[in-house]
Amino acid sequence: MAEPKQFGFTHQELAEMMVKRLDLKEGLWAIYLKFGIGGANIASDANTAFPAAIVPVLEIGLQRIEEPSPLSVDAAEMAPFRKARSTKASRKSRAN
Repeated sequence: MAEPKQFGFTHQELAEMMVKRLDLKEGLWAIYLKFGIGGANIASDANTAFPAAIVPVLEIGLQRIEEPSPLSVDAAEMAPFRKARSTKASRKSRAN
């Protein structure tokens, strides 16, 4: 079987990963993207050029929000998963 070369995630999955990575235990969190804007002339051949906008993603982050949305995760609902996993890991370490 070929190895995967690309993985995609939903906004909510990214928010869950960031909440876990930051070990947040409460609050509603959603990802945000910070965009820049630039311009350039883009040539399709030697005789034509068109002005174009370039919109780079400058930053991807996590922000606390007040109301739940389809893009948000509740850190408090994720906390039991982390506790169960850490308890299981500590049992393994005690067994060794």
